[in-house]
Amino acid sequence: MTVLLVTGGAGFIGANFVLQAVADGVRVVTLDKLTYAGNVTTLAPLERHRDHVFVRGDIGDRALVAQLLAQHRPDAVVNFAAESHVDRSIDGPAAFVETNVVGTLGLLESCRDYWTALALQERRAFRFLHVSTDEVYGSLGDEGAFTEQTPYAPNSPYSASKAASDHLVRAFHHTYGLPVLTTNCSNNYGPYQFPEKLVPLVIQKALAGEPLPVYGDGLNVRDWLYVGDHCQAIRQVLKAGSVGETYNVGGNAERTNLDVVRTICALLDERQPLANGAARNKLITHVKDRPGHDRRYAIDAGKLRRELGWRPTHTFDSGMAFTVDWYLANQPWIQRVLDGSYRMERLGS
Repeated sequence: MTVLLVTGGAGFIGANFVLQAVADGVRVVTLDKLTYAGNVTTLAPLERHRDHVFVRGDIGDRALVAQLLAQHRPDAVVNFAAESHVDRSIDGPAAFVETNVVGTLGLLESCRDYWTALALQERRAFRFLHVSTDEVYGSLGDEGAFTEQTPYAPNSPYSASKAASDHLVRAFHHTYGLPVLTTNCSNNYGPYQFPEKLVPLVIQKALAGEPLPVYGDGLNVRDWLYVGDHCQAIRQVLKAGSVGETYNVGGNAERTNLDVVRTICALLDERQPLANGAARNKLITHVKDRPGHDRRYAIDAGKLRRELGWRPTHTFDSGMAFTVDWYLANQPWIQRVLDGSYRMERLGS
């Protein structure tokens, strides 16, 4: 049986990955610090599952990571652990450097030491997969898409910290031989996303009939990727990716932020109309843009398609409809998040 150590596995993408992997017969050890965006209740279906172990802790805790590696002897480490919200990085960049750079360095060193001590056959099979973002590439004009050869040009403290972590992963492969893989994904959406991000935030505010704040003119473009498709891509890279390589993962679904909000409004109007019968797109309110807001991201996932045969299974329309339905059916999960310290005061993109 395959054994994975998944860091950041109680976060949005990490938890979806863990749930999917365990359901498919993979044994998973989840390590998560449970910061504000980590939610262990997402993993509640696995609470007594024989193939899942949850450990609360920091990827930078080298003694703990070393203990978990020695005890569970994973075939691979999948690193989702990261501070990931651009707005928060503008307000407080130090936390992003601490987790995304210093924490990743500690994890890499622990994994290098573990890998070095393995028997030859296990050494050859081991993988360290680092999950990153398209934001490291900067901002695009009206044409073109990011490829794996696009030069890094991060524009926010968040993307700069992720770029640094990507470079550390690359360096550990070239310097020490650690068998690494890196994925850079576009904007994810789907179940269990912390409601500071655009899609779940708009769903909740639209359900309540509240104003829907959109940064600037709302025409910033992102490539939207359903989280389940992203998780499948990561597993395919883990299974068949070439050591030392980077793979871009995108949904082939470019939309402006305004388009995304309007789509959600239409889906909710159809499923759960407001009591007064008003169209929810009338709630859209343009607010002051955030500093340094990148205008457009787009992913060319051709390498992943050609070399590993991966394609997204969801279109933007099917994925967004499924997502809206999930949030409508899982309001208790959302309320547990909102009963904590978060009060829906931010808007991601």
